[in-house]
Amino acid sequence: MSHRNLKSWTNTAAGSTVEERRFSAASSAKDDRGFSPRGRIFLATLFAALVVLALTAVSQAQKPAGATLTADLPAGPMQAKATTSCLECHEARIILQQRLSKAAWTKEVDKMTKWGAIVDPADRDALIDYLSTNFSPDKPPYDPPRTSGGTAKK
Repeated sequence: MSHRNLKSWTNTAAGSTVEERRFSAASSAKDDRGFSPRGRIFLATLFAALVVLALTAVSQAQKPAGATLTADLPAGPMQAKATTSCLECHEARIILQQRLSKAAWTKEVDKMTKWGAIVDPADRDALIDYLSTNFSPDKPPYDPPRTSGGTAKK
């Protein structure tokens, strides 16, 4: 048998030509769920769900343990609204340290609302009044509570 005939015999002995084997390989890949579009969508969805779950866990872990921060905000008719609107994302300390004018608080509340803070439009002006009254530039600077766990410099 010549070399050319041997090569032809080997291809046909395997049961198919090169083109048939390519077609067969492409066809079998469609049957494999790992390579099908449906399988890829499932894996992408599963991965996205795991990422969201991990980010949620990290977000919850970063909130301080003693963060019942309602008591830290000054009493007033809008204390509860400020708690639900602002402390959903921030610690009370973020608000307590601010000293802003009414115009600056208005811009801040509007910005936070655009970023997703839930403020009922009927409560917007009262919330701005609460913040600008309790955290205005004429108030003394915020004096954070000291913790007993650290070492003090003398």
